[in-house]
Amino acid sequence: MTSYADTARRRARPGLGTFERYLTLWVALCIIAGIVLGRLAPEPFHALGHMNVAEVNLPVAVLIWLMIVPMLVKVDFAALDRVAEAWRGIAVTVGINWLIKPFSMALLGWLFIGVLFRPFLPPAQIDSYIAGLILLAAAPCTAMVFVWSNLTDGDPNFTLSQVALNDTIMVFAFAPIVGLLLGLSAIVVPWQTLFLSVVLYIVIQVIAAQLCRRSLLAHGGEKALSGAMRRLQPVSLAALLATLVLLFGFQGEQIVRQPLVILLRTIPIVIQVYLNAGLAYGLNRALGVPHNIACPSALIGASNFFELAVAAAIALFGFQSGAALATVVGVLVEVPVMLTVVALVLWTRGWYERGA
Repeated sequence: MTSYADTARRRARPGLGTFERYLTLWVALCIIAGIVLGRLAPEPFHALGHMNVAEVNLPVAVLIWLMIVPMLVKVDFAALDRVAEAWRGIAVTVGINWLIKPFSMALLGWLFIGVLFRPFLPPAQIDSYIAGLILLAAAPCTAMVFVWSNLTDGDPNFTLSQVALNDTIMVFAFAPIVGLLLGLSAIVVPWQTLFLSVVLYIVIQVIAAQLCRRSLLAHGGEKALSGAMRRLQPVSLAALLATLVLLFGFQGEQIVRQPLVILLRTIPIVIQVYLNAGLAYGLNRALGVPHNIACPSALIGASNFFELAVAAAIALFGFQSGAALATVVGVLVEVPVMLTVVALVLWTRGWYERGA
């Protein structure tokens, strides 16, 4: 049986095309375009922003579909029995997501929002801002991790298994951890949002992608599958950029009206991303985990399930609360920052493999 280590050794280094090579530039341009369009023509963005079911925005859900389905087409369910070989990577991910990430974010929120930046923030919203950061950190990424894993040549079967395990743990652990860190005796978890998000972003997409994969293999074999993947890759990245335009268009007014407040709240989020990604990446290297397993393991430990975080913040504190805005800031920060993490793990691949 071919092991993950054997697969990692045989894999070619991921090659980026012209479009992918300048992805950071396209992201920056889309962020600017979203803010400008959101200011100049707010009505269409308001209309799209209100297309929600259980606080899940349907236009964003469609774009996430277009982002993720091409990645899931790569998944070979016949190979999922080998995931047990990557138990070290899974252990690192679970440990970072559930034993470190929520608690380190609570500490960072208290330090930066509650102490260092307190004089520059609205006093009535301090506790709410911290609560929003905690909600963000307690929800591990479900959808976007497939994009990050694909950009780093991560193993798609491991990524899917990792996400499925995190979703299962989240059903049982999200409310107790958030309740403990917020000091609440009970917390109302938006179960409808959690269930709908998992169905929209995982279940339906896995089924659609596997039907597509089987059809391609049945009619043209591996050659047809490879050709389809090459054609779908630009669609996936275009959907990522369109998502950025939408998200920044939704929040353009807030960003322009209170830029300092937005900026100060990004600092603990950015530190959290690099802290968790670096810790997971280093632990995987120390444990001898292959690079194509370490990448998704580190990336899912750094990114967040922002749909659930935003919904929980709105359900607990209200739409106009500091908690809701703090979770939205997490959405705005995540894509640009995670792209830098992607670049770092690709740049350090030689160093990683020498140690692992």
